Amino acid sequence: MARLTAHALLDLVLDAGSFESWDEPIDRSGLDPAYRRELDAAAERAGTDESVLTGRGLMRGRPVAVVVNEFAFLAGSIGQAAASRIVAAVRRATAEGLPVLATTASGGTRMQEGTPAFVRMVDITRAIMDHRAAGLPYLIYLRHPTTGGVFASWGSLAHITIAEPGALIGFLGPKVYELLEGRPFPTGVQTAENLADRGIIDAVVLPDELPSMVDRALGLLVDPPTARTRPRRTSEVHRERSAWESIRITRGPHRAGVREVLRYGSDATVRLQGTEKGERHSAMIVALARLDGQPCVVIGQDRTTQTRSTPMGPAALREARRGMRLANELRLPLVSFIDTPGAELSPEAEEGAVAGEIARCIGWMSTMRVPTVSVLLGQGCGGGALALLPADVVIAAENAWLAPLPPEGASAIVFGDLDHAEQMSQSQRVGALDLQAIGTVHHVVPEPSGDTVEGLALAVAAEVGAQLERLGSR
Repeated sequence: MARLTAHALLDLVLDAGSFESWDEPIDRSGLDPAYRRELDAAAERAGTDESVLTGRGLMRGRPVAVVVNEFAFLAGSIGQAAASRIVAAVRRATAEGLPVLATTASGGTRMQEGTPAFVRMVDITRAIMDHRAAGLPYLIYLRHPTTGGVFASWGSLAHITIAEPGALIGFLGPKVYELLEGRPFPTGVQTAENLADRGIIDAVVLPDELPSMVDRALGLLVDPPTARTRPRRTSEVHRERSAWESIRITRGPHRAGVREVLRYGSDATVRLQGTEKGERHSAMIVALARLDGQPCVVIGQDRTTQTRSTPMGPAALREARRGMRLANELRLPLVSFIDTPGAELSPEAEEGAVAGEIARCIGWMSTMRVPTVSVLLGQGCGGGALALLPADVVIAAENAWLAPLPPEGASAIVFGDLDHAEQMSQSQRVGALDLQAIGTVHHVVPEPSGDTVEGLALAVAAEVGAQLERLGSR
């Protein structure tokens, strides 16, 4: 794949003719003559005056600040002048209330300048964290290669992190590792694809797909809510099924889950993945979405991936907490979807702090600083369900349920057998209408006879959108 220059990336992503440079001329008069000659040669070769270009432009009409690495300038290395540019650009973006779109291609700190350049990574990091604290989005596109201090500072601090296919991305360059350790670095570790699989970055995206990805992300992060278009189900719900019948329905293979709500009920979706800490769990979906016109962060238990062999483990709950943190930082509403047969019960889960992760999720959900809506969509079993329940508004699908254990487990404890599961589901008042009666659920979405997967998904999205609109107007 041909390497894109900094100028080509700006032309690719920004609206034609909209880029305005923020870069001031660099004074190199006090530098060592040999180093000055090296910099002059690099500038002639790269067509840029430094390894970083910064400025402001429009992305599909939206103003954004940009920070772009140029690898052809001394391997994209960050010296003091480049670091000052990044800091100034991020600080200006914060002051002007602009999202920052950055893209890296760098070997890290500029060795010709040593420690004085190295410590400037702290200044860059501080500027980015202040930008995030202001509730402003920071997006990054990691290009080949991104290593060293760049990856260990501004390359790893974005709300959304995507990378170029096949890009070498790592803390220590493989050539340096081989010289230091006397053996080659294992192949396939420092690749964009492996990092995505490990939940360290969110996606691998071709350069040609970058504009549409950025457009979709900014549309969710900065564009205001739009008019709702999906009809709500407002009819009163009457008890027509037993709790046991509802439980059997939610366990069926054709039940609508969070995937269907996003597929049919979201106007735009950007999936995020992983904890950013080397963990990824398929049981949890984290996404930016626009549910019936209302932008939000979604965290949802995926019913299709939770099996006896792949239950919802503590890493899934850590992914959920990433979504909670993003919602708070980006000042977007949080919507959680509960649909789980229960959290993982195993020695590995215990050692992974599953109980602590449930507690921390409950704690975060109970103290969110943004509007919150929880949706009891299907199965709501145990602490894993309770972890995503606390919210300003709790919605339940008519057949959804919530219980401390599956009815079979409750039967085993109370009766010493599994034969009284149906009786336990009735006596424990696990159904949506029972939960509404005690105030745990605030609104029940009807599930009429002959309902379809798409129909329920659309109805749930419409109700979420209506509740978010109401919460946003308070």
